[in-house]
Amino acid sequence: MSGSFSPSQITRKPGVTATANGVVAAQHALAARAGAEVLAAGGDALDAAVAVSFAIGVLEPWMSGPMGGGAMMIWREDEGRAHALNYGMRSSATLDPAHYPLSGAGKASDLFPWEAVVEDRNVIGGSSVAVPGTVAGISAAHGRYGRMPWKELLAPAISFAKEGLHVDWYAALVIAASARDLAQDADAAALFLDDGQWPKGAGWTALSNIRLDQSRHAATLSHLAEAGAEDFYRGDIAAMLVGDVTAKGGFLTVDDLADYAPDWSDPLVIPFRGGQLFALPGLTAGPTLAHAIGTWTEGYSAEEAATPKAHLARAAALKAAYKARLDGMGDHESAKAPGCTTHFSIVDRDGNMVAMTQTLLSIFGSRVVSPSTGMLLNNGIMWFDPEPGKPNSLAPGKRCLMNVCPVIGEAPGKRFALGASGGRKIMPAVGQIAGHIIEQGLSMQAAIEAPRIDVSGGDQVVADERLAGPVAEALAAAHPLALAQRMPFPYAFACPAGVLREGNTNSGTTETFSPWGDGVTAD
Repeated sequence: MSGSFSPSQITRKPGVTATANGVVAAQHALAARAGAEVLAAGGDALDAAVAVSFAIGVLEPWMSGPMGGGAMMIWREDEGRAHALNYGMRSSATLDPAHYPLSGAGKASDLFPWEAVVEDRNVIGGSSVAVPGTVAGISAAHGRYGRMPWKELLAPAISFAKEGLHVDWYAALVIAASARDLAQDADAAALFLDDGQWPKGAGWTALSNIRLDQSRHAATLSHLAEAGAEDFYRGDIAAMLVGDVTAKGGFLTVDDLADYAPDWSDPLVIPFRGGQLFALPGLTAGPTLAHAIGTWTEGYSAEEAATPKAHLARAAALKAAYKARLDGMGDHESAKAPGCTTHFSIVDRDGNMVAMTQTLLSIFGSRVVSPSTGMLLNNGIMWFDPEPGKPNSLAPGKRCLMNVCPVIGEAPGKRFALGASGGRKIMPAVGQIAGHIIEQGLSMQAAIEAPRIDVSGGDQVVADERLAGPVAEALAAAHPLALAQRMPFPYAFACPAGVLREGNTNSGTTETFSPWGDGVTAD
């Protein structure tokens, strides 16, 4: 067992509770507030999701945005059922795998330990950009369930973009961590850096008001608000996007965008003690979650959920589930990868719910900004194995394999929407938090705050330092173990956000150490 900690203080983030009113839990409080205001105005949970999706793409642009992809789980109270919607990225139909020759220089340095490609063409720059799906996904969901006009729902994001993201200590830290890569693209450097090398806010004080110039982003959103989501795939925005990606050496055509469509499906139904989880099927973490929970619940009773025996069962099940994923689906993302995704959860006054995860893949995506739209581009091509003949090998017109894991959960008398950011750390966190609610009857706040383990590939188990003692000793006897602190940056564990409805009372919260995240009620 590595690491030795003696926790001397407890840090908490009070969740919010609203009788009858809706709640939004998101990784940025301003985005959560924008969604809550939509709910207060009579909007559906899907209306709020549109507002939050676009707002958080402005407020946390290095994690997600219109140029990325994702997925959501939806609960419709009037239908009494859940729906799964996948709008992940895909490779261009014109992509040439020969453009990504292996360099022979060892492993790639980003999220996935693939064999390195010449010039990191699959990791950074225009050649790493995949066909985006977020706008198509959120538009499809809004078209089916939304009540409020599209234009009104984009207004908060437009306002935030016109004002420009405030570069506080956390934003400055995130930008500084990627400054070297951002400096390689003139448009990214202009947006995020000073003099092409120093992060904006490098000399900030507590009273500074340094802001990113997101005026081009605002203009694109304003056009999207007026023209509708179709314009992103078949109109002026589509033409600008194709032109920019092509100019930066990528594969993207007008046909790629015009042919893109999100996938509606029935969810996986995962039995969990006296409750169940609804999760995404297919190329997501949903099947891996089903494997893990189906295995670990055989190893202990619900009454033993907090014991060393239960933690051992979870660790073994997570290892087995990830081995099956690695062998059969080709997902080899590094378990040490930083969180580079956004998740938010919403419940409205009628009990409708949304659990939505969206991403650019890496932090800052391709580290390339589209000058015509003002937005960061994804690096979804990195999701594919550049070696031929593998389950997830790079090919044209192919869906990306994602680690997103939004869920709708049910237990007697309660229902919840939950998900997280954090790459391969997402699924273990979602499963354990759901277990805390279903097996132990914890509130969403208590479940998110509770210590947990991470087992997301490889032999090592990472445990929250608060598990030091009998649990850690039992884990160390069976697995290589490291104890870790929960801190604002970097995250040793996933960054969850969830809402819960019990009777007519809604509540919600986010990761305790998320500097910007919060739950907001629709007062």
